Amino acid sequence: MQRAGQRSDAWLALLLVLLAAGAIVGALAAASSEGARWLHYVCKPAATLVIIARAARGGAGAYRRWVLTGLWLSLVGDICLMLPMDAFVPGLAAFLLAHLAYVMALRRGLRVGGLMVSVPLLAVYAVGNLAGLWPHLPGDLRVPVVAYTVVLAGMAALALGRGLVPPAGEQGRARLAGVGAVLFVASDSLLAWDRFAGPLPWAIVGVLGSYYAAQWCIAGSVGFRRK
Repeated sequence: MQRAGQRSDAWLALLLVLLAAGAIVGALAAASSEGARWLHYVCKPAATLVIIARAARGGAGAYRRWVLTGLWLSLVGDICLMLPMDAFVPGLAAFLLAHLAYVMALRRGLRVGGLMVSVPLLAVYAVGNLAGLWPHLPGDLRVPVVAYTVVLAGMAALALGRGLVPPAGEQGRARLAGVGAVLFVASDSLLAWDRFAGPLPWAIVGVLGSYYAAQWCIAGSVGFRRK
């Protein structure tokens, strides 16, 4: 069963790469031609649906349910952030709820040893990132951005802590979730710096590339369904 799941994952991974590339090309082309925006509108949510399909096939129990909840909320955030009107705050709220869902999935099996490393690291990230962005943040967005950063850092601290000192029998899956969380932090940090302190050249490539890799890893941490 695991071998069949790995083959299926390979096809889903290929489809994800193609859709992610389409989303990136569509976003880059839309900057100069409004007519090309449709490619971004189609491929961006479709790529997240592929990741949802990966998580839906695997595992069982509360961990899988919370990861799927986080992925569906992420899809809502994806749609909000790609709309032509300014839906940044609703998108931010959707992703904040997604990270809270991931927290619910990751809270089981935590070990103090892993958290002693991950919590200080993510606290330094959160404080340093906010300090750098603070002069660039509009006044009405400071509270939402702070709240989101705290939740993102908390989720990443749990995932990284579990990855460093995994629960018994979950070494591979816990480390995969940890990698995904770190990639999520990288993606969101680049997005924030591009939006508030940029624009940064080719930022969309790094933002979406690391974002889809992050979600793919988190979905993969569900594991394979056993029969």
